[in-house]
Amino acid sequence: MNGCCEHEPVFTGASAAYRRALWAVIALNAAMFAVEIVAGLAARSQALQADALDFLGDTFTYGLSLYVIRHSLRWRARAALFKGLSLGALGLWVLGSTIWQAFADTVPEPLTMGVVGFLALAANLASVLILFRFREGEANVRSVWLCSRNDAIGNVAVMVAASGVFATATAWPDLAVAAGMASLFLWGAVRIIRQAVGELAESGSGDARLTRRRPA
Repeated sequence: MNGCCEHEPVFTGASAAYRRALWAVIALNAAMFAVEIVAGLAARSQALQADALDFLGDTFTYGLSLYVIRHSLRWRARAALFKGLSLGALGLWVLGSTIWQAFADTVPEPLTMGVVGFLALAANLASVLILFRFREGEANVRSVWLCSRNDAIGNVAVMVAASGVFATATAWPDLAVAAGMASLFLWGAVRIIRQAVGELAESGSGDARLTRRRPA
């Protein structure tokens, strides 16, 4: 009967294997940001530039995840909250720049979009495979998994956009994918923020209980 009431501890990321996985994913994201931002500007692709900024954001936020692993639940939740807010800000920026780009008379270069999108997809699939066994855990851990999974989905969308630009000779497929990626960023931000806020409240309750237990 006792086993029915027991709960498995939530994974906090405090393992050497998880730290090695994060370092590998950080290196992949940093390399792909450099490749994709240059290609996105050269190809005049809003979707590629949005994805490049996502790689950059992930590089910094994964580094933050690595830094706070050994800190308290409150600090880890604060880091997750920061990541959620940053992801939300990125989503709003991409959405705004996409709307602005809709009024510009430029058509992206589909071949560059397709090739670089494929490279980015390969990098993100590698990240997803590296992090797959660490996909469940507290907000700080889960935010890393959600970001990597969303990135892989976004890269598939970039390749679809490249095909659409090639077929229609217009920028609308590129803009539509960029807007979709912005929506994905915003939805991921909401999920991360909700879990982080809950963990902050939980850590506050734990601190209050500890204070009450201390002798006067």
